[in-house]
Amino acid sequence: MSEVPPHVTGLAEQRAKARTNRDYAGADALRDEIEAEGWLVRDAGDGFELIPKPPFEVWPTVSSVPVPGAGGRGGSPESDTEPGSEAGAGSEPAGRDATAMDTGRVAEVADPPARPERLGHLDAERVAETEAAPKQKPEGSELVGRSDENEGDPERMVSSQLLWDGSLSVSRLDEALSPVEHEEPAAPLTVTVGLVVDGWPDDLRKCVRALVARTEAKIIGLDLGNVDGAGAVLEELAEEFPRRVEAWHVAETPHWRGGSAGWGESRTKLLKLDTSDVHVVMETSTILDGDAITPLVRALTDDVAAAGWRGVNPGADGHEWHDAEPGEVRGLLGHLFAVRRDAALAAGAFPEGARYYRNADLEFSLTLPGTLVALGGDLPVHQERHRGYHDVDPGYRERESRRTYERVLRLLRDT
Repeated sequence: MSEVPPHVTGLAEQRAKARTNRDYAGADALRDEIEAEGWLVRDAGDGFELIPKPPFEVWPTVSSVPVPGAGGRGGSPESDTEPGSEAGAGSEPAGRDATAMDTGRVAEVADPPARPERLGHLDAERVAETEAAPKQKPEGSELVGRSDENEGDPERMVSSQLLWDGSLSVSRLDEALSPVEHEEPAAPLTVTVGLVVDGWPDDLRKCVRALVARTEAKIIGLDLGNVDGAGAVLEELAEEFPRRVEAWHVAETPHWRGGSAGWGESRTKLLKLDTSDVHVVMETSTILDGDAITPLVRALTDDVAAAGWRGVNPGADGHEWHDAEPGEVRGLLGHLFAVRRDAALAAGAFPEGARYYRNADLEFSLTLPGTLVALGGDLPVHQERHRGYHDVDPGYRERESRRTYERVLRLLRDT
């Protein structure tokens, strides 16, 4: 790592003092000065850490990452043409539909003298001659040319034929315009996989490449602090698969790795950055061997709010949870599960108080409205070394797990 210039260290010390004095506006201004010098400052315990600024945009905290507004993404214009544009020139007036237009054309055919220019040249002349001649309507005839008295009269025959053709046109047009009732197929659900990137770049690379190769889902990664260069790998993957992978970066490091970014807060940010119908929670230690996403999404029918790989149920005393057979469950484990995004938002998203993942997936499960189901071991997926459990300080792991589990017990009692 490059040596930090003394004046940059001085700026970081001033910023730490400003934070101590609760001068957050001044601290933000100093942070911007540090970034302008090519460095990022990260808060670590009672001190700070300075790291070289990477060649991609980095937000200071998880909470500072902007979320699309209601009209931000996916909006469509009300009309493809503006008034007066060439595309609209010469078109029928607004509000006039095809049926009205065709009815007007049929009326012209049924009443040829009104629009002789619509006829052939010879027929137009005959119609004009007929108009000039005295008109006599035979008694008892409802249609010109119907009476035997006029049989063989060429003018009457022309008018009669035109009217007969017009009546046939009306009949055929009515038949053609009759709507055909059919049920529109439901649009497929859109799906996005959310990944919290907390280090272990090789795991991230393997996880994302399997997702890209075996599914059609989009991927959003939230990089916490570029730990071990994992954020740089996420950026490389976003550049390699620009239509599939979206990368966000923050300077905060994960709470479970000595920083300040919590699991629940990070998961909620991913959920809000997502705009799909279905949000998939997945860990980077989970690797797809086939398309394990589609079966999860298909399971979201009727009142099923979430479907996962592994499920658990509480014991009779409520203090121990046990692995569940495939089917309806009370809790889904965070290795891999799909949730209806609207249901997750209605439940208040992920538990903000959960700084660590363990038991936070149970807390989230218990707040979801609707049924939860687990599909079990038939899904084409496996888990490699679970870094979030095995490579975290055991004392921290037990302390934070217990802290979250107390909230789980309260939820069990309430339900």
